Amino acid sequence: AAPSGGLRFQVSAALREGRVSATELCQRCLSLIKSTRFLNAYITVAEETALKQAEESEKRYRRGQPLGVLDGIPIAVKDNFNTAGIETTCASNMLKGYISPYNATVVQKLLDQGAVLLGKTNLDEFAMGSGSTDGVFGPVRNPWSYSKQYKEKSVPKSRSEDEESNWVISGGSSGGSAAAVSSFTCFAALGSDTGGSTRNPAAHCGIVGLKPTYGLISRHGLIPLVNSMDVPGILTRCVDDAAVVLGSLAGHDPKDSTTIQDNFKPFELPDLTDISKLSIGIPKEYHAPGLSSEILALWSKATDLFKNAGAKVIEVSLPHTRYSIVCYHVLCTAEVASNMARFDGLEYGHRSDMNKSTESMYAATRREGFNDVVRGRILSGNYFLLKQNYENYFVKAQKVRRLIANDFVKVFGSGVDILLTPTTLSDAVPYMEFIKEDNRTRSAQDDILTQAANMAGLPAINVPSGLSERGLPVGLQFIGQSFQEKQLLTVAKWFEKQVKFPMIQLEVKNHDHSAFQHQKCSFS
Repeated sequence: AAPSGGLRFQVSAALREGRVSATELCQRCLSLIKSTRFLNAYITVAEETALKQAEESEKRYRRGQPLGVLDGIPIAVKDNFNTAGIETTCASNMLKGYISPYNATVVQKLLDQGAVLLGKTNLDEFAMGSGSTDGVFGPVRNPWSYSKQYKEKSVPKSRSEDEESNWVISGGSSGGSAAAVSSFTCFAALGSDTGGSTRNPAAHCGIVGLKPTYGLISRHGLIPLVNSMDVPGILTRCVDDAAVVLGSLAGHDPKDSTTIQDNFKPFELPDLTDISKLSIGIPKEYHAPGLSSEILALWSKATDLFKNAGAKVIEVSLPHTRYSIVCYHVLCTAEVASNMARFDGLEYGHRSDMNKSTESMYAATRREGFNDVVRGRILSGNYFLLKQNYENYFVKAQKVRRLIANDFVKVFGSGVDILLTPTTLSDAVPYMEFIKEDNRTRSAQDDILTQAANMAGLPAINVPSGLSERGLPVGLQFIGQSFQEKQLLTVAKWFEKQVKFPMIQLEVKNHDHSAFQHQKCSFS
């Protein structure tokens, strides 16, 4: 069994000291993946490759030459990052069976550090969605649906109603990665974040979700959704672990011209004791329509927590926030339309058997390969990019985007260090309720509190902050200044320590997972 030893147990230290081997750790995680298969968190499990990597890690530890803190640590990667030798599908028929000839830079960096890649996680098709319900491999179930905390609070409406109809969504689009970390099948996972796709599922699954500053981490090998907003995201069980993974991934990449030129120095997070010099901004515009009373109460409680500890807490205004979701929709679909043009059936991916003409083959390939959500966004984006609409939609949205970014610049320029907001409008909703509304409506609602940070390119993190009345996780979001990840994560760590978020008590039938219950902070 994997060792347990309190909330701050250091797996990396256990590997170094020989109390557990990399192979044992890997086998334990693979066993848990099998017993939690019903969550549908993984699309591909690379068991053979993972065990080989664990074996190599074990040899390095025996020689006393581990590659770093992540050596031997089992991780998972969202299935829109290219992985050499392992299928990359984006949860779409368009890429079923596609095996990339190279690794995404972030995947390569993790492997270079000795991390063990367990597999690829589920998502909304091409990362378009906020529930991880729209991929061709089916929806991801939130591990908290099977937790003792949720089961004790949820009363079935009828005798016939059971777990099968009562389970809640994991959030999205990185729901597979969030569910994988939350259910203890891996210690960290990569997601992608275009409008909140790492922070949203992190909030619903009760884990930490970090969206770094745009340009801090390479996007090379991340199959693009919206080039100007996409950022690889990090999902872990505590803030310290997120800092460790960030340290391994950040920095310049010659293959991605949007990455920073400066060298990035990994950092250890200090333990804040005095926060009297800290200024926390509370943006009034984030008191959005539809925000649940529970989350509002939690937000107020967190505000009081900072006040009582001596921090300066001030209400601030980001006046253009109310235009941000509409602006985001225009820019997002326009870039989607451009990015999806590459999937034409000629070079890679699905190709239709239709052979009447090249045009009919293109059309049939895209009709068969993409779902309605992807086709709908391509249609919207091409409409916004039409010659007669370009100035009125795309150019205007770019101007509004600049105003949104300037709002943040002004607030941070006024002396505010960190912004504190909710991450989601409510806790996770049951799947049957979630699918009553279409993807576009749901995404507009669910991205409302998160996408502005993407449009401004700012770092933001979800920190699990409490349980709702239904026994489900609720998170709060901290937004920092560009490239000030150390300050952002230090404040997030202080907050995490104060709230003492409870660990999930996952009730998986026929499997003893108790050894994993207390490993909140894993390898930092």
